[in-house]
Amino acid sequence: MEISDKLIHELTKDCKTQEDFTDLFRALKKRGLEAALSGELTDHLGFEKHSRSSTRKPNSRNGYSKKTVRSSHGPLDLDIPRDRLGEFEPQIIQRHQTSFDGIDEKIISLYARGLSVRDIQEELSDLYGDAVSPTLISNVTNSVIDDVKAWQARPLEALYPIMYLDCLVVKVREDKRIVNKSVYIALGVDTDGQKELLGLWISQNEGAKFWLGVLTDLKNRGLDQVFIFCVDGLSGFPEAIEAVYPKAKIQSCIVHKVRQSLKYVSWKDRKIVAADLRKVYGADTLEEAELALESFSEKWDEKFPLIAQSWRRDWERLIPFFAYPKDIRKAIYTTNAIESLNMTLRKVVKNKRIFPSDDSVFKLLYLAIQNISKKWTMPIHNWKSAMNRFMIEFADQSDN
Repeated sequence: MEISDKLIHELTKDCKTQEDFTDLFRALKKRGLEAALSGELTDHLGFEKHSRSSTRKPNSRNGYSKKTVRSSHGPLDLDIPRDRLGEFEPQIIQRHQTSFDGIDEKIISLYARGLSVRDIQEELSDLYGDAVSPTLISNVTNSVIDDVKAWQARPLEALYPIMYLDCLVVKVREDKRIVNKSVYIALGVDTDGQKELLGLWISQNEGAKFWLGVLTDLKNRGLDQVFIFCVDGLSGFPEAIEAVYPKAKIQSCIVHKVRQSLKYVSWKDRKIVAADLRKVYGADTLEEAELALESFSEKWDEKFPLIAQSWRRDWERLIPFFAYPKDIRKAIYTTNAIESLNMTLRKVVKNKRIFPSDDSVFKLLYLAIQNISKKWTMPIHNWKSAMNRFMIEFADQSDN
C-alpha cells in the first residue's frame, strides 16, 4: 500500500518529539484496528452500514463496547462494534485478547528463558519503550498459572513403561525467610518411546508420605501401570512405590551411583577408579558384575573403603537392568533423559536467585518445559526392542 508524500507530510507536520510520533502511531493504529473491526462486522452481517437492505435482515449493528489492549505504542482504547444477536466474534482483536503486536508472547518467551523482570524490560525497551512495566510483566506471566494448574491435573495415559524421578533445588521466600525447596520432576516414557513430563511437585522435606502423595496423584490421573521406576536413592520412594505400584521394579540410577562414589576419590585416582567401576556395571552378566565388584573391593578397599560398601548395600536396586540385553540397558539404568532436562532447567533458574513464591517456581519451570519438550521429537534409542522385552516380562501386569 503506497502513501503519498503529501499525506505523510500532513500527518507528521506537528510531530516534534519522539512522544509526538508515538501518539501519532497510536492514533493510526487505533483507527486502523477500528476500521478493520468494522469491516469484519460488515462481512459477518453481509451488508454495509446504513444499507437499505439492513431493515430486511434479522441481525444488525448494535453500537460499540469499550476495550483497552496493550500495544507497542502504549494502551489502545478501542470501540469494538457489536451486533444485535451477539453472534459477532471479531478475529483481529478477539474477545479475551488483551494485547496487540505479540507483546504478551514476547514477554512469556523471554520469561521462559529465565530472564529477570529487569532483563525483560531492557530486552523490550527498544520495541515497546515504557509500555513494558514490571506490573505488566507480572500480570502477563501470572496468566500462565491457570495453564499450570490445568497441565498438572490433566489425565495421563494408563501405561508409562518407564518413569524417571529426580529433583532440583531452588530458593523460595517464605514467611520472611529464604528456604531451600526441592522441585520433584516425573518424566515418563510412553509406549512409543516418547518422553513426557508428567508433573512437578515442590516440598521442603521428602519421605515416604510425600512420595505416596505424588504417586497417588499420578494414579488418580489415570496412570495405572509403570514397569520400571528409575530413581536416584530418593528417601522414602521405594516404600511409596510398593504401596501404589507393587508390581513395578525399581532401578537405581547407575550414573548417579558412580558420581556419588567418585566423591570419595582424589583427582589423581578418579579416572582409574571410574574405569574399574565401569567393569562392574558394564559386565555382560550379573555373575561377572559380582566378580568385578569383588575385584574392585580387593583393589580399593584399603584406600576408599566406603565405595564397595555402598555398592553392596544398594546392590538389589542396582542390578535389575542385568535382566535385559546390553543394547537396551541404557534405556533403563540411567536417568540421563531427566538429567539433561534438569541441566537445562538449572540454567533457566540460575537468574532467579530467589523466587517470591511457590507459584513463581511452577510458572517459570512450566514455561521452560513447554520450550524444552518441543525438541523431544525422537523416541528413546532401541525403544522397540526394549518395549517388546517389557511386554513379555510384564505380560501379567499388562493383562490386569
